[in-house]
Amino acid sequence: MRRRSRSRDLEGRRRFQGENLRKGIYVLPNLFTSASLFAGFYSIVHAVNGRFETSAWAIFVSALCDGADGRIARITHTTSRFGVEYDSLSDLVAFGVAPAILVYMWALKPFGNWGWSAAFLFVICGALRLARFNVQIDSIESVNFKGLPIPAAAGMVLTTVLLWYRLGCSGTPEHVAFPAMVFLLALLMVSNVKFVSFKDMELRKRKPFTLLLLLILLLMLVVAEPPIVLFTMAAIYVLHGPIRGLLLWGRGKEAAGSKAAEEPRTPGPSGEERQGDHFPLEQDKERDPPLLS
Repeated sequence: MRRRSRSRDLEGRRRFQGENLRKGIYVLPNLFTSASLFAGFYSIVHAVNGRFETSAWAIFVSALCDGADGRIARITHTTSRFGVEYDSLSDLVAFGVAPAILVYMWALKPFGNWGWSAAFLFVICGALRLARFNVQIDSIESVNFKGLPIPAAAGMVLTTVLLWYRLGCSGTPEHVAFPAMVFLLALLMVSNVKFVSFKDMELRKRKPFTLLLLLILLLMLVVAEPPIVLFTMAAIYVLHGPIRGLLLWGRGKEAAGSKAAEEPRTPGPSGEERQGDHFPLEQDKERDPPLLS
């Protein structure tokens, strides 16, 4: 059985490679994916050189490019298996390795083994999150993500760095809250907590007029105070999943309790009957005639 499965895998790979060589690849969406990968590598270089604010903005640019490549592929009908795999590899570098190195060089280095362990956990949980998403891509919901998306986890890291410098702080933030935040983000990525995906939000269709006003207002706030607004948006998105999960769990528990209370209870035996089952009363002994006279 193993030989047959291996031969099938080899045949599938050969067919996949043959199709790529004959048909080629779509340039436009993969070009944006390459730009996202370049921005992620650019972020790593600046993080190593101690330019943490520039490194954070590079991850933000990578996120914009990552969001554009998928939409362009869907609009131009140029989606391909090669593009999906290339996008996952790019996301691992731009939103897994780059934020981990950034937060390690910026805040986790003074914590020694705990610091680099938190950074490595962020990377490996991001890789597991991407692998699980690729395997379950045909069966996942279009409304919710299962686990925190890796771009959102990276967004929480980069907006924290940007907010630190926006508040006028300097130096290395030697506080236990930062490794705790990285550990929490890593665990949320591989958890079963559901997060809103916004995939069904098709802006090409007609929408209420108030939605346009809200989007314009949000854009103005981002332009006026980018670090503060972006950090607030990232924090709300990261926290809304666990909070909604706890609320739904509480409602389900209450519903189960009320359902159990509404079910009719079958009357049980009385105390005398229970006692008579194991310890017959003296009255029963007198009523029964003796077997031997």
